[in-house]
Amino acid sequence: MKLLVYVHSEDGEFNGNSLGVLARAGELGGDVTAFVAGEGLDDGWAGGLGAYGAGRVLVADDPALGGGLSQPIVDALEGPARDADAVLFGAGVVSADIAAGLAARVGGGIACETTEIRVEDGALVAVRPALGDTVMVASGFEGGTGVVLARANAFAVPEAPAGGSAAVERVDVNVADWSKAARLTGREQAEAAGVDIGEADVLVAVGRGMGGPENVPLVEELAKAVGGAVAATRAVVDAGWVPYAMQVGQTGKTVAPKLYIACGISGAIQHKVGMANSGTVVAINKDPNAPIHEFADVSVIGDALTIVPKLTELVRARKG
Repeated sequence: MKLLVYVHSEDGEFNGNSLGVLARAGELGGDVTAFVAGEGLDDGWAGGLGAYGAGRVLVADDPALGGGLSQPIVDALEGPARDADAVLFGAGVVSADIAAGLAARVGGGIACETTEIRVEDGALVAVRPALGDTVMVASGFEGGTGVVLARANAFAVPEAPAGGSAAVERVDVNVADWSKAARLTGREQAEAAGVDIGEADVLVAVGRGMGGPENVPLVEELAKAVGGAVAATRAVVDAGWVPYAMQVGQTGKTVAPKLYIACGISGAIQHKVGMANSGTVVAINKDPNAPIHEFADVSVIGDALTIVPKLTELVRARKG
């Protein structure tokens, strides 16, 4: 199987979601090619993608590709895409725009919000949650080049081994005049309050089992003690306990912290999908039959309202 992975970069840094998808493609075997686009790109820098699973790297280097817009990249990607069985994209605003444009250009099917990619009977299968994350849907592709767009943080970024490299090949770039008609005149950073839970290494999440908004500070104190950020389930957000920015799940964020402490969370599929790539999962729930215990690495059976403050005291004591 020939897989082409678009690796988005900005200011000389590869996008983490792209690297996660590239690594997953490498695990599937077959012919895995990475594609990077921009202006003034260095071959050595591009070749470093070999450490993440690329067998070779195609470099599209042209002034038209350095303006921050997606349409010129669709033009550059079209040729290599037609020679691949599928093109894979990590999550991101630009990547999503390119994926949609490419699917329309090559007449291929597109699977979005993908949380798993696998090969069955020699064919690529993209798996995504549906119906409010209550079911998982496996989709294949018939004819043409398939396009797969991953959900944010669905695929963890591996640590690149030292010295990993891949052969680099420069590709001809032909950008249509109409693709150059628009230009990016500036960027504005959206205001954000607190820590981005999608980037946090440690998350302490609050569920309905914490009783009410008056008990959220208990979770906040534990988060401070362990050096993490606070996250929440959809039910908690919908109830108005915490802002939407803290939500993990289908309509919130997909996270992949090194440590995830779930306080009073049942672990329904809607929430599990959003934090399934966490390193170590600690579940605190008084219900021994709660689904979260099935995938937690450490389960504490007990009332979160009692255990969370005691855990906070213990962590602070251990820190001296």
